[in-house]
Amino acid sequence: MCRRALSLCTFLFTIFVIPTHATEVHISAQALERTLQTQLFNGPDGRYYLRGDAKSACYVYAEKPRITFNQDRVVVHVHTRAKLGTGVYGNCVGVSLTRDVDVSVLPDAQSETIGFRDARIDRLSNSRELNFLLEPFLEHQLPQQLKVNAATLMRQLLTKSAETTGYAITLDNLKIHSMIVQNNLLVLDVDTILSVR
Repeated sequence: MCRRALSLCTFLFTIFVIPTHATEVHISAQALERTLQTQLFNGPDGRYYLRGDAKSACYVYAEKPRITFNQDRVVVHVHTRAKLGTGVYGNCVGVSLTRDVDVSVLPDAQSETIGFRDARIDRLSNSRELNFLLEPFLEHQLPQQLKVNAATLMRQLLTKSAETTGYAITLDNLKIHSMIVQNNLLVLDVDTILSVR
């Protein structure tokens, strides 16, 4: 009898589909920082070069991304360093600048994707030439690199479920309905369908 019940339980788990609705997923600022570091600030010393590279006499780079939440916006803070001028015999003849800049974005749900829109530069440098390079980076490239496919990420996390729990759990479907900033978290309202085998 016990064996029959166990076999029936095992059979049910091999075809069991768990639909869930209105699940909340909480994402910390540190998780978004790791996304930026992985996708954009992955060059030498964690820098992203807007002009030149690590061997250039003249260069502009951004580093040390930090994310915070302010009211309904996600604020990305980066430290920039620049040597602007002309390279002469391996040296940059010009001006050196170090500035902290901030851009804020609104979270934007796009099917399975955590996205962002309405980039607004909150703090910029007082150098016109540096700003010419920073503005497209802050308004377009940085928000694009923050995007994450939440379904892909969750599927990666579940790949080892059979080893850790004894059950193979797979994500069949995920749809993000909304994303809002609440206190120190980005809160996603999602529908998911999970299968357990």
